[in-house]
Amino acid sequence: MNFVASEKLQKMSSSIFQEIADRKQEAIKNGKDVIDLSVGSPDFAPPKIVMDTLVECTQDPRSYGYTLKGIAEFHEAVTYFYKERYSVNLDAASEVLQLMGSQDGLAHLASAIIDPGDYVLVPDPGYPIYEASVNIAGGVIYPMPLLAENRFLPKLEDIPIDVLKKTKMMIISYPGNPVTALADKNFFEEIVRFAKLHNILIVHDYAYSELIFDENPQISFMAVPGAKEVGIEFNSLSKTFNMAGCRIGYVVGNKQVIDILASFKSHIDYGIFYPIQKAAVKALTSDFSFLKEQAGQYEIRRDALVEGLEKSGWQVAKSPATMFIWAKIPAGWKSREFAFELIDQAGVAVIPGDAFGTQGEGFVRIAMVQPHERLSEAAERINQFLLTYSVN
Repeated sequence: MNFVASEKLQKMSSSIFQEIADRKQEAIKNGKDVIDLSVGSPDFAPPKIVMDTLVECTQDPRSYGYTLKGIAEFHEAVTYFYKERYSVNLDAASEVLQLMGSQDGLAHLASAIIDPGDYVLVPDPGYPIYEASVNIAGGVIYPMPLLAENRFLPKLEDIPIDVLKKTKMMIISYPGNPVTALADKNFFEEIVRFAKLHNILIVHDYAYSELIFDENPQISFMAVPGAKEVGIEFNSLSKTFNMAGCRIGYVVGNKQVIDILASFKSHIDYGIFYPIQKAAVKALTSDFSFLKEQAGQYEIRRDALVEGLEKSGWQVAKSPATMFIWAKIPAGWKSREFAFELIDQAGVAVIPGDAFGTQGEGFVRIAMVQPHERLSEAAERINQFLLTYSVN
């Protein structure tokens, strides 16, 4: 017998993250020490109160049944967090939905909202699940180029009117991944007007809401007047509280869309482990000084890496947010070639920019998920690599 993948799966590109992981393992097998700056998995620990709560709750035999959905305490904790951190008022019962991580919700939203043939405006470059989710749902992707000359914001006026007539949803993300740009309130206000004019659902991915540097403001899309009428916002505890492996996040905003996604999820999962939910409640309602301290640590890492790379003449922009650096590679290289050679020759793993879309060619994404001393060492290795293997 011969089994083949569905046409939907065949339309999706192979996982570059797995390709890089395989390349890394091959390098390690050959005796090379590899500094892994590829996957955005935090290396910091969660707050102690989060770990203590998780341990305590796992000792209760009653914690091991199905939860089916988010407990009321979790939903209330999200509303508290959004009020305290972003000055956003939410209704816990109707404007918050618990998810198994924001990627879970992003992966399922298109299937819950999009019909075959519907258009979705997707950032290019953008996180791979945006495009993958639309392909799975049978929708049509219309890429919105994010270019440096436009501050990595989409030019809404460039989207053809015939496309807009068929568009049901737009995905944006600020601060973004892989592009680490920030958007201001004026941009979000423009998005609200645009959505109302063309009857488009706005989906804002805000997973890096607490990794914003240099005293830049934190602006939730939900804080903009009219945002709840046109959109939803995904967020997560993975990056904010270093709970990536716990797989817990949430989406907030438009009641109707929240209800649709909740209905979809009721068919496919039985809720998140109760101790994880209780630990998440503690994270969302406890002392927030942890968040400022953590952002400061990422700033130190960013500066160590960027300043280290400057020694070889590779000028890399300082990220204003996230745990990544979106770096334009030296002339003469292709993104994938550069990333593969960097592993093989220098023992440093990064993700090639073309993995995130056509506009990502010429860039690499570098994750700041190692101590700053290790990042300085990575910069030294890259510098030596550039001196030895420069392309003319």
